[in-house]
Amino acid sequence: MAEASLRIDKFLWFARLAKTRDAAQAAAEAGQIRLDGRRVDRAHAPVRVGSVIALVRGGAVRVLRVEALPTRRGPPAEAAALYTDLAGIDAAPGPQ
Repeated sequence: MAEASLRIDKFLWFARLAKTRDAAQAAAEAGQIRLDGRRVDRAHAPVRVGSVIALVRGGAVRVLRVEALPTRRGPPAEAAALYTDLAGIDAAPGPQ
């Protein structure tokens, strides 16, 4: 039985980590995303439960572990349950 997966651009859009699917595709194709430690260069890279995604958002690096694969783009509370933030915002203080 094949392991369930979802394209990285769809995951980022469904999880509300990208405003549009086009923006998620552009970020993936520009090499701005890492999936399980490897740079992603295509929007159809498969994301699975347990995958670790690193991306730059709002000038900060976010490292996320996928907890569930979505079936739709739901409300923000539903989207936040899809991943765990592994690098908390408070962990890296900014310039003072």
